Amino acid sequence: MTYRELNVPGAWEITPRQHGDARGVFLEWFKGAAFAAEVGHDLSLAQANCSVSAAGVLRGVHYADVPPSQAKYVTCAAGAVLDVVVDIRVGSPTFGQWDSVLLDDVDRRAIYLSEGLGHAFMSLADGSTVLYLCSTPYTPGREHGVHPLDPEIGITWPTTARDGAPLVPQLSEKDAAAPTLADAAAAGALPTFEAALAYRRSLG
Repeated sequence: MTYRELNVPGAWEITPRQHGDARGVFLEWFKGAAFAAEVGHDLSLAQANCSVSAAGVLRGVHYADVPPSQAKYVTCAAGAVLDVVVDIRVGSPTFGQWDSVLLDDVDRRAIYLSEGLGHAFMSLADGSTVLYLCSTPYTPGREHGVHPLDPEIGITWPTTARDGAPLVPQLSEKDAAAPTLADAAAAGALPTFEAALAYRRSLG
């Protein structure tokens, strides 16, 4: 299992070692000791989620108030998604920047997003099944979003599905009504870089 920190500090791509034969494949998609050695603290598991999406479904950009926010360790068990992390931490040197990891049932990578970061993904195949390990429970009053098609962020979303068909983004009503990054910042709705770092230090 190898870790690579993304261009947004506080997010990592994790590539597992797969063991396959004629019967199938086995892999360890999360290892606590390796995670703590790389990230600097244990992952406190409070909730595990499963999301199944049709091709073109676009979820996010979602985030939660800091503290405690909600760190996520995410993989795709079936199908494929482009998983995106957005730095929405006001005061961060990389504020407004994004990076991505292809999560699929071939390389079986995972992505870890620490507290205070924004998360989104687009499904590239029908039935794409995404699994999340979450550090805190879902708390509706503390959950927020930024519009995933905000041109200021400028995420390059795929236009072609895994099977070659054209992709049309499909957003929930809530995500379609989300503010732009600039509007969320002006409203004081975004986490700060200082608060996110302070919370992360408290976990070590």
